[in-house]
Amino acid sequence: MASTTELLQLVADGDPQATTLVRTAGRHIGTVLSVVVNFFNPQAVALGGALAAAEPPVAAVRGVLLRALPAARDRGPGDHHDGHGPRRRTARRGPHRPAPQPPHRTRPPGRERLSMTSTVPARRLRIGIGGIGIESSTFCPHRSTTDDFRQTRGQELLDRYTWTRPDSDLADVVEWVPLLHATSLPGGPVEAESYLVLKDELVSRIREAGPLDGMVYDIHGAMSVIGLTDAEGDLTDAVRAALDAHGTRPLLSAAMDLHGNVSRRFADPCDLLTAHRLAPHEDAWDTRERAARNLVRCLREGTRPHRAWVQVPVLLPGEKTSTRLEPAKSLYASLADIERKDGILDAAMWVGYAWADEPRCKAAIVVTGDDARLAAGEAEQLARRFWDARRDFVFVGPTGSAEECIEKAVASDKRPFLISDSGDNPTAGGAGDLAYMLGKLLADDAIRTGRVTAVHPGITDPVAVARCFEAGVGAEVTLSVGGKVDAGHGGPYELTGTVTALQRATEQKDRAEGGAYDRGVDMAAVRVGGLTVVLVERRKPFHTLADFMGPAEGGLGVDPRTYDLVVVKIGYLEPELHDMAADWLLALTPGGVDQDLLRLGHHRVERPLYPFDDDAYAHGPGPDLTATLL
Repeated sequence: MASTTELLQLVADGDPQATTLVRTAGRHIGTVLSVVVNFFNPQAVALGGALAAAEPPVAAVRGVLLRALPAARDRGPGDHHDGHGPRRRTARRGPHRPAPQPPHRTRPPGRERLSMTSTVPARRLRIGIGGIGIESSTFCPHRSTTDDFRQTRGQELLDRYTWTRPDSDLADVVEWVPLLHATSLPGGPVEAESYLVLKDELVSRIREAGPLDGMVYDIHGAMSVIGLTDAEGDLTDAVRAALDAHGTRPLLSAAMDLHGNVSRRFADPCDLLTAHRLAPHEDAWDTRERAARNLVRCLREGTRPHRAWVQVPVLLPGEKTSTRLEPAKSLYASLADIERKDGILDAAMWVGYAWADEPRCKAAIVVTGDDARLAAGEAEQLARRFWDARRDFVFVGPTGSAEECIEKAVASDKRPFLISDSGDNPTAGGAGDLAYMLGKLLADDAIRTGRVTAVHPGITDPVAVARCFEAGVGAEVTLSVGGKVDAGHGGPYELTGTVTALQRATEQKDRAEGGAYDRGVDMAAVRVGGLTVVLVERRKPFHTLADFMGPAEGGLGVDPRTYDLVVVKIGYLEPELHDMAADWLLALTPGGVDQDLLRLGHHRVERPLYPFDDDAYAHGPGPDLTATLL
């Protein structure tokens, strides 16, 4: 006759007969568990009581046992945890001895339909979805407020995703609980009051949702807030506390941008983390689905994987880490190879966000899996490869000053010739209202006289746009354009031109970045010589042909393919622009997201940090890249 402890160990090991017996015992297993686990860990009393009252699915019981029983075996007599704070394991502290692992299961690919023969809970899982997403340049004078965020709740939030639909293979397994999702075009730091409004609503909705099994945490990872040094760390602490308020510890699965930052404070409360693997982020929606499916898998199996976390002292702009080029291409491609190894669930790599001056800003690696030793080893190897390749990262395209790029483009016979006004890129956090490039374009004689045509979209100036609407199409207007938010690089530019087109705000869905850019804006096109300037009432990207053209009825009707030069406030080219360009140059212009990091003036980042301290590790083995197990 097996003892209670032996029986529960059999359940933890997946024994079918023991599982049947436990199911027969029903709710009484919670009472037994409270006694057994209490012996191992005083903090489990409340959990045991909650299980007794809830008739838990066996998968949930197994999850607790897999964490409790091995921990008891690993401790010798007198080695009793006092119950205050989590017990952490760090690969750097002596020989690593992984805890016993559950039986190996073959993990299906992230998008494969769930196998309904696995350990299915007796009830549907309750999983919340929510988060706050923005990347914020601390060098940008723009301030982001609640008005900049697209906020979704209820069914509208669920409609963002394909895997929450009734016809999804997850429909019979999961009850999705919409919380709050707020996402914004990148910009300057978020005002403290606006952040607190969004944070408080998200936390309140989590508490009001009742007990959850888990949460899909849909964020960016590079939010800066006035007065905080680690906004995601602060937010995640609050989210974790709200999730745990009902006496259990639901799993928290974060889906992130690879340009996010992963501090220890942020990573600790997250049970699962994954990030985009492409830049440009053509896989953004795949990342969210992977986070959701990883979460469902762990909940169904009752596991809470190890996370091996490493920060790498490198901080580079996105235009040097595009996955279109080496070494980023191979580094990110290797994540799939790591995931295919037995005992690994997910591998993620972040290059960090270069335009925030905060200690957490640097590259990071997180490898997640049941095999702690393997996860740590893979994370350390990947971190070392990233570090060793730090000097191999180069700009994704040929570069030059604004004047050099314009001169080359005008002289070229490639049409359309695209130029990125990279320092004022609103999709990286720039103010979007610099007239610096506008002045350089009109200083060129061929453009000013009309021998060469050019279009320059996206200068934010609500006053100038309103003036154009007052004057009407065909009217001549004199305007003071741009330089009102970011006045540090030449200020407003005075011009006189003809209004050629107007477009009232329309809703345009753009799923490429999670729906952050679907808020319509009023726009006006003004022609000066051979240059057409597109003015916008609020910050807006121009990534697609539709952004230029607008709707068939009442749209701006500007077709960039018909111009000699297309000068866009952007960094690396998004897919449609990339395909459109006959040739391209990346202009290293000033602004809140200047590609020349050394002239921005970082002073709060942790040093040494490449490229700020290029020779800090010129001698010796280099930085300590030992993984910490969370």
